[in-house]
Amino acid sequence: MELFSFLNLHLWRPAAMIWFAQLLLLLLLVQENRTVVGATSNYLIGLGSYDITGPAADVNMMGYANMDQTASGVHFRLRARAFIVSEPQGNCILFVNLDACMASQLVTIKVLERLKTRYGDLYTDKNVAISGIHTHAGPGGYLQYVVYIVTSLGFVRQSFDALVDGIEQSIIQAHENLRPGSIFVNTGELLDAGVNRSPSAYLNNPTAERNKYKYDVDKEMTLLKFVDDEWGPVGSFNWFATHGTSMSRTNGLISGDNKGAAARFMEDWFDQTNAGSTFSKASESSEVPRRVSNIIPIVHEKHHELLELAASFKSSPGRPATKFMSMARRVRSALRLADRPRFVSAYCQTNCGDVSPNVLGAFCRDTGLPCDFNHSTCGGKNELCYGRGPGYPDEFESTRIIGERQFKKAVDLFNKASEQLAGKVDYRHTYLDFSKLEVTIPKQGGGTEVVKTCPAAMGFAFAAGTTDGPGAFDFKQGDSQGNAFWKLVRDLLKTPDKEQVDCQQPKPILLDTGEMKEPYDWAPSILPIQILRIGQLVILTVPGEFTTMSGRRLRDAVKAVLTSSTGQFNGNVHVVIAGLSNTYSQYITTFEEYEIQRYEGASTLFGPHTLSAYIQEFKKLATALASGQPVQQGPQPPDLLDKQISLLAPVVLDATPIGKKFGDVCKDVPKNSTFKRGDTVTVVFWSACPRNDLMTEGTFALVEVLQGKDAWIPVYDDDDFCLRFIWSRPSKFSARSQATLEWRIPETAAAGVYRIRHFGAAKSLLGSIKHFTGSSSAFVVA
Repeated sequence: MELFSFLNLHLWRPAAMIWFAQLLLLLLLVQENRTVVGATSNYLIGLGSYDITGPAADVNMMGYANMDQTASGVHFRLRARAFIVSEPQGNCILFVNLDACMASQLVTIKVLERLKTRYGDLYTDKNVAISGIHTHAGPGGYLQYVVYIVTSLGFVRQSFDALVDGIEQSIIQAHENLRPGSIFVNTGELLDAGVNRSPSAYLNNPTAERNKYKYDVDKEMTLLKFVDDEWGPVGSFNWFATHGTSMSRTNGLISGDNKGAAARFMEDWFDQTNAGSTFSKASESSEVPRRVSNIIPIVHEKHHELLELAASFKSSPGRPATKFMSMARRVRSALRLADRPRFVSAYCQTNCGDVSPNVLGAFCRDTGLPCDFNHSTCGGKNELCYGRGPGYPDEFESTRIIGERQFKKAVDLFNKASEQLAGKVDYRHTYLDFSKLEVTIPKQGGGTEVVKTCPAAMGFAFAAGTTDGPGAFDFKQGDSQGNAFWKLVRDLLKTPDKEQVDCQQPKPILLDTGEMKEPYDWAPSILPIQILRIGQLVILTVPGEFTTMSGRRLRDAVKAVLTSSTGQFNGNVHVVIAGLSNTYSQYITTFEEYEIQRYEGASTLFGPHTLSAYIQEFKKLATALASGQPVQQGPQPPDLLDKQISLLAPVVLDATPIGKKFGDVCKDVPKNSTFKRGDTVTVVFWSACPRNDLMTEGTFALVEVLQGKDAWIPVYDDDDFCLRFIWSRPSKFSARSQATLEWRIPETAAAGVYRIRHFGAAKSLLGSIKHFTGSSSAFVVA
């Protein structure tokens, strides 16, 4: 179906009535940009973004598989960010980047069903890709296979719905924003945002192959810059390899980790550097921006006058609020958007399998010495071996630093992007049963042989975890033998047969997940692979985490096919891997890395020839793409929604102490207090469970500044790195709870009178939900 004919009159239009002087300025600015860029639009482009934060209480977080790590507040919000690129009267592709641990087959299926209802055959599994950034600080329970939802006590409908709804809304925005525009690509090295966490496995790759590369992780960032013909730059998406594990396995605050932080920094940077003009060129500065640009004037009153003014505003008791009040008050409220597309910036994941953001290395917590090189243990045990981020021991600071490093590199690439994408928009997609693929590989001594992939299985080293988040008990990385006791435990669930044991060698099987079917499938077998093309850019979407060298081999294989095709790419092609896309199937190592059986090898589900299978099948897709030939769709993955089991208890009732109301302050700022930049302001409110209302596109926390004598203006909310919403209850089954709001005053905060405000929703015994708000006493920032 042609996008042009579908859109017709639905293209987004700016407001028709503007002042003549503004119109003249706009025309001059547009002409200036066209002169600078020197670009002729050849695509329709549209971008969108929507909140997918999900439940901020009680739900186990996805990534570390730590049952004690449950959500208890918000560090900053999670978003789905989408771009659509279309030929004016031809093919289109849709790419969605999620601030989530990974994509989910079930989420993908349900999003596609909604797109089918809304747009017909315009967006299908063939041209839609959904990819996760791999934060380990988002709510879990949204995948459909048993092994990925054990720690979340099964399926969590709120997590699932937040993702499906948010992805759909981001796509609707992108579709409605489709307008003529151009896309530019740029690449560059970022040296200090990732290290190899399994170097002993990497070193098992052939010496000649390793000698081709300067580093044992990929250091290249690839960035797309989207430029609307009328509005100028409207977004950027980039791909860079580093794990979303700057936040630790004990963190309870929902966070986009380093990539989510980088996205927030860049969107704020663009809004600030372009404030006040419709179409100003991006600033050369890449400093992390303050929140609210120039809408808040610096207050010039003397300090004692500020104190007197602040003293007149005492904490307000909790009072009823509307569901939409927090949406209207949040700093980036959609209700206050200008009549132009909002800038969207996404930091996408690629082959991050063995890449850690904890760049200082791994050390033993008891001795401070480096961990054992081969097994990442301390005195033979893995529990004490942890990687250290650049802000050690402060994980929030490490998250900021790694995010800021990616942000600064992206701004540099964005400002200097000059290579324009030109050529076809195209795609190829198929489903494959990875439990029994026949793979032709080179044979030692010459010739070829046919081998097979295996049903999914996880090795003993999987349970050892990594230096980003070690496991428990006596498991360790690099274990190719297993343990008799744990084999007995394994056999209570499923004893692997000889064929499976032989197929997975040298992996000792801990969980034979591919052959475990009760109460339903424990692991996937049918996986999607996909190629998206925009001119000379090719995106390989893969349903897992490729290690550094496995990603290099896949990119090189596809690039060789494409550059050898007649007239398609003329030798110029950018190939990027979009990891953790469309569904999730854990890791993909090289054959040589698999032999070492560190965490990544033990988590390579389909056996030692998994990478060879991917390369073989992607070469087929690339050949079809280059020759214009179709590919078979393959077997459909299952939809297991109706089989899901959820053991997470619902919210029954919220309560406060006698004489207190929801939203009342129970710990206020000190009387007549003055804070300096860099200080932390803490206020505690009587609150209710955040699962009652996710505050989607709203906020639980707000910092307001006094403008004039009585106007409170929002300046920071729970989507800000400096403001944390921390929720707690005195005991697991208590109906009472508190919200602690912590504001770390930025160095760029204006002097003035401030207050902190909380929004929430409480559930009665009868099930009704009542929204409330409350605010602290005012205080001075000098």
